[in-house]
Amino acid sequence: MIIQPLALPEVRLLSLEAYADDRGHFMELWRADTYADAGFDVSFVQDNLSVSARHVLRGLHFQYPQGQAKLVTVLQGRVFDVVVDVRRGSPRFGQWVSAELSAETPQQLFVPAGFAHGFMALTDEVHFHYKCSRTYAPAHERSIRWDDPRLGIDWPVEAPTLSAKDAAAPMLNAVPASDLPRYDASPDHNE
Repeated sequence: MIIQPLALPEVRLLSLEAYADDRGHFMELWRADTYADAGFDVSFVQDNLSVSARHVLRGLHFQYPQGQAKLVTVLQGRVFDVVVDVRRGSPRFGQWVSAELSAETPQQLFVPAGFAHGFMALTDEVHFHYKCSRTYAPAHERSIRWDDPRLGIDWPVEAPTLSAKDAAAPMLNAVPASDLPRYDASPDHNE
């Protein structure tokens, strides 16, 4: 596995080994000891699968105060994936990174707790797998607006298909400070 920190260094792109032959290919999506040896001190407790049509945008979501780290993988199709630092007090607050993830390329994206996450489906059908460090908690679910001009995310489609909830999400500067995770220089304290 090759691990590449992105412009938000806590967010990491993982390139996996895929073993291919004329029958197809095989790869490990999760193995606790391998990921622990690579510095991922996280336990996953829930797996989710979302299926999306072309130009569906899901996000930007995070949980607080029950933070949730995610390890995401595209199993079918291709997505434009975005992660935003929403930790109040962070020197990178409001900054974002993106990566194109595809079932054709054996990669994963690690999204730590304290970061908002979203993606847009770029193909007709996308199967998107999330490993989550905490269970989904509706009372802790938070979101920010996908097209917040302060963030300036360069989405590949101007008019995506959104849920009513995502369409009504607030701009980052309208989210009360009490609904945002706090930044602490020690990564063990960012929840």
